[in-house]
Parts: sequence; C-alpha cells; structure tokens
Amino acid sequence: MYGKQTETAIAAVGYLAELWRETGTQRVSAADVAEARDLQKPFVAKLLSALSQAGIVNGSPGPGGGYALAKPPWNITLRDVWVIFERPETDYVCPFPPGPIHERLKQVADSVDRFLDQTTFAVFTGSPPREKLEMPQTERFLGMSNGESSNGHATNGQTA
Repeated sequence: MYGKQTETAIAAVGYLAELWRETGTQRVSAADVAEARDLQKPFVAKLLSALSQAGIVNGSPGPGGGYALAKPPWNITLRDVWVIFERPETDYVCPFPPGPIHERLKQVADSVDRFLDQTTFAVFTGSPPREKLEMPQTERFLGMSNGESSNGHATNGQTA
C-alpha cells in the first residue's frame, strides 16, 4: 500500500496542516517537523524538499524561512502525497484466481483508493471536514456478517 517515505511524508504534511491558519501560516524548519513527529531530521528534510518541488509545501531558506503548506489542507488529499513517493499499480495482478478471495481483495483495494482520494489533510486541523466521507465498514470486506466480530464471535449488537 505504501512505504516508509510515504508514511513519513504524510506525517510531515499532517504536522504542517496542524499549524495551518487561513490568515497566514507558521513556517517551521525540517528539524521542527522531525522533532514534533519523532522522525529522523535528514529524512524529513529530503522528503520536504520533494514535497516542495511537487507544490504540496513551500520552502523558504534563511531566517524566518522554513516550510508551510502551499495550499489549504482541505485542498491536499492523501493521494496527492502518495503519488510523489509510490508507483501506482496500473495492472494489478491478484495472486488468487477469480472467486471470493479475489473479490474481497478487489473491494479492499477499491476502498483504499477511495480513502486516498477522499481524505484531505483537513483531518489534521481539528476542524470538521469540508465534506463528509463515507467509508465502507472493514467487516464487510472481511466477509463477516452483521453481529460478528473480527474474531468470529457474536457481538449481540454491542460495541466495546
């Protein structure tokens, strides 16, 4: 689904989204981002540079410089960051023959695609999302019936 670069980039952009203010945003150094997310500074600096080249963040050198989002967090999807560091699968080949497992894996892949496309970095701002995301329940993809937990036991409609 995604690797360490993508995971770290999402964490870094998420931190910048937390700092977003519509009237102007605070610029922070790569070291500040790395410290806030407990990440390696050289790795974060490299990823922020790639994100800057892609137009996701703006970087300014020198005193008063640093990194900030290039556009509002609700205009940046997880997919926008994902495509910078991942190779999209154009010809996904399922390891299973057509049948129930193949169909469930396809549903999971489709759900992940929707999640990447519909989730914006506004989720990191603490503000309500600009539009409601409707995600299918994981249990449906795992083939569990209503009232059955992931360990196969009946839940009797109760939640933990």
